[in-house]
Amino acid sequence: MRLTSFTDFGLRALMRMASEPDRAFSTADLADEFALSRHHLTKIMSTLAQAGIVATRRGSGGGAILAKPAHEIRLGNIVRLLEAGQPLVDCFQVSGGTCTVTGCCRLKSRLRSAEAAFLADLDRSTLAEVALPPMERAVSA
Repeated sequence: MRLTSFTDFGLRALMRMASEPDRAFSTADLADEFALSRHHLTKIMSTLAQAGIVATRRGSGGGAILAKPAHEIRLGNIVRLLEAGQPLVDCFQVSGGTCTVTGCCRLKSRLRSAEAAFLADLDRSTLAEVALPPMERAVSA
């Protein structure tokens, strides 16, 4: 299974945020830290905020923080959220896609089972378990 960059970048940002849960992270800082597109990361953070995974504040001292403790956030839920609308294969699309072996395919049910197992495994892990180590901050003398 391959995750989209949307999910990959979202997971990285959340892992970083989980390392310092009391700190508000600006999108610009996270984008710079991971060499990501700020515009792309803004869309990701908006999706996470709408789902209640992060809380955002504007203005001075603003940024994004985790909306709940990292040990309450399941990785499977994050992946489901960020991968929404991205079917594993064409025939998983709501429309059925453009598959030419519909009706005689024996692979589709196995792929669904594998996808479910993948997400079930992620459901057993929390964001706290994969949080990045806190970054060392330069101390001024």
